[in-house]
Amino acid sequence: MSQLLLIINADDLGISQQVNEAVFDLMAERRISSATLMANAPAVRHAAAQIQHFSNCSFGVHLNLTQFAPVTGGHASQLIVDGTGQFSRAIETASPRLARLRAIYEEWCAQIDLLISLGVPISHFDSHHHVHTTPYLFPVLKAVQKRYRVDKVRISKNLYQSEQPCPRGLYRKKQFYNWALRHIYPTCTTDAFTEMLSFYRESCRRTLLYRSIELMVHPGASYAAEETSVLKTDWLIDIGFPVEMIHYGQLAAARVKSL
Repeated sequence: MSQLLLIINADDLGISQQVNEAVFDLMAERRISSATLMANAPAVRHAAAQIQHFSNCSFGVHLNLTQFAPVTGGHASQLIVDGTGQFSRAIETASPRLARLRAIYEEWCAQIDLLISLGVPISHFDSHHHVHTTPYLFPVLKAVQKRYRVDKVRISKNLYQSEQPCPRGLYRKKQFYNWALRHIYPTCTTDAFTEMLSFYRESCRRTLLYRSIELMVHPGASYAAEETSVLKTDWLIDIGFPVEMIHYGQLAAARVKSL
């Protein structure tokens, strides 16, 4: 049996020093292999100052439109915030006006530019609350990828637990999104994506027929205590098939090697 390529990515790096420390502790123990930084989060500079110590991991951008204040300002930014000047999840159902799309493009570029200025080597993109998978934002995502020449992006979730399957209609939409993500401005992705605990529970029941999977984790978050606890154990022994942990910088080469 060939090895399953596994990326374990910590979301929300920079959201607090507590989260930063939890992420870096697990990186030091080689229990996670990747993380994405939220440029407009309170502790992003604290996080960026430490990534130089983790050359064995990849670091990407956690594109954000749903929490905290924007990096950009001015009139255009008012199209992507609520009445308090903060991001909210209302953006997910906002009308796709051209001016709004331009404001989102400028904001995402500003977030990426900020992280680059802090010395973050950008390996890939994902997003807070998976906002990059919102259909009307697809052209913006592709424009940002092309500008920064980033060809690795998290796919829409497509691996579910057996007792909580994805509705068929939604699953087909996800398949189409993931196909478009890979083929419009060619993008390297994993074959599957899910939460770490969902993967753990499902893989203990059956062999998962994928070559590569990304697992999302949230070390240090109060709601992810069980997940963080399992991460600190030798949980990969329980799943019963061989795994090679990689990071996003290794994904393309590892996929070719596994063929």
